[in-house]
Amino acid sequence: MEELLRQLIANRDVALLEQVLTTHYPVDIALALEELEDEELLKEFLAIANDEQLSDIIRESDPLLQREMVRHLSFKRTVAIFNEMPNDDVVDILGALNIDLRKQYLSLMKNSNREDLQIMLAYDPHTAGGLMTTEFITIREHLTVGQTLEKLREISPNTEVIDTLFITNDINTLVGWIDIRDLFLEDISKPLNQFMNTQLITVTPETDQEEVAQLSAKYDLSVVPVVNHRQVILGIITIDDIIDVLQEEFQEDILRMGGVSETEEIGGPFKESLKKRLPWLLVNLVTAFLASATVALFDGVIAQVVALAAISPIITGMGGNSASQTLALVIQGLTQGKLDLKEDKALVIKEIGLALTNGFVTGGVAAIVMFVFYHNFYLSLIVVLAMMINLACGAIFGYFVPLVLKALKQDPALASTIFITTATDVLGYFAFLGLAQLFLPLIL
Repeated sequence: MEELLRQLIANRDVALLEQVLTTHYPVDIALALEELEDEELLKEFLAIANDEQLSDIIRESDPLLQREMVRHLSFKRTVAIFNEMPNDDVVDILGALNIDLRKQYLSLMKNSNREDLQIMLAYDPHTAGGLMTTEFITIREHLTVGQTLEKLREISPNTEVIDTLFITNDINTLVGWIDIRDLFLEDISKPLNQFMNTQLITVTPETDQEEVAQLSAKYDLSVVPVVNHRQVILGIITIDDIIDVLQEEFQEDILRMGGVSETEEIGGPFKESLKKRLPWLLVNLVTAFLASATVALFDGVIAQVVALAAISPIITGMGGNSASQTLALVIQGLTQGKLDLKEDKALVIKEIGLALTNGFVTGGVAAIVMFVFYHNFYLSLIVVLAMMINLACGAIFGYFVPLVLKALKQDPALASTIFITTATDVLGYFAFLGLAQLFLPLIL
């Protein structure tokens, strides 16, 4: 696709390019444009494509390409393209621009659009208010099915989603909703308030985007209404935005678990990457010194039983693995809203029991191998005990570290692995070498 676009743009083959744009998904075109890495070709493409095509492609592009395309378009044409796009997508683009450019674009837009966009721009982009679109349909509860169908013909061209209709009363309070297909199942003279669904799942503009995604998944919602304190509907969050949130939160958790900023990308600016990664590596260095200092406490024991130096990394490594397993499940539970520090402490008993059992089995296997090599029963016994202790400690830290971070209003995935690895290393060395010192007369 990339090479085809390159040739068509370079040859200014408008007819064939039009055919390609018509027969391919906008997201595929956007991905191909990202790979062009040629400013002149991008300018040529923008000159050839029409506003409707560009509006779909810009919507599917990553933020960097969006800014590049907007930069090469005139203010007048950009505003015309914005008018083809849902307001929530326009807000995402405007929010990434500096304040002066944003004001210039807003000043050229229609008054009604400008007011909606200004309201949406005032919200944090990671909240329901920042995600919502103001293009939705509300219908009065006293209208009949026939009147509603007539009204839909008038207003549907200006809305993003029409599969769900929100029902309001005479003072604009949200009182129910119906699927549009319900209109074709009811008598044409039947009022909406006689068959509308009154079980409402709503959020306020300040609701965090992750909570919105959790509600959507829990109640199987394709659209979530955003209301104010008087239950007046302000906007809706559609399923495409909810999927984007789920993907964003997943990627953010994966990166933060590794001590990497969620805003960093592979191949990004060297200085930015250095600034975002180095602090966590320095933290990791400090924690490594803690583990090293623990080992140094038992220099005398290791000097007498050199085999301990070879076995101890096995103990610490297995503890880290146990912690990572528990950590992954806890973060998943937090993401789905199923775990809470105050209410679910009892679940840690299960994790500890599971870790002790796993420690006994894996420690037993390791003990057999150690006995084959060193022919020392008590050394093998120490391996089993240390493995059980460290896997249990790993489970405890894997369970509580993300919960504590959440209680402190921090992201539960925030470098959890760094803190947990430190705990399992330090405790693993201490447990194993401490037991070795205790049993030293028996293993010499």
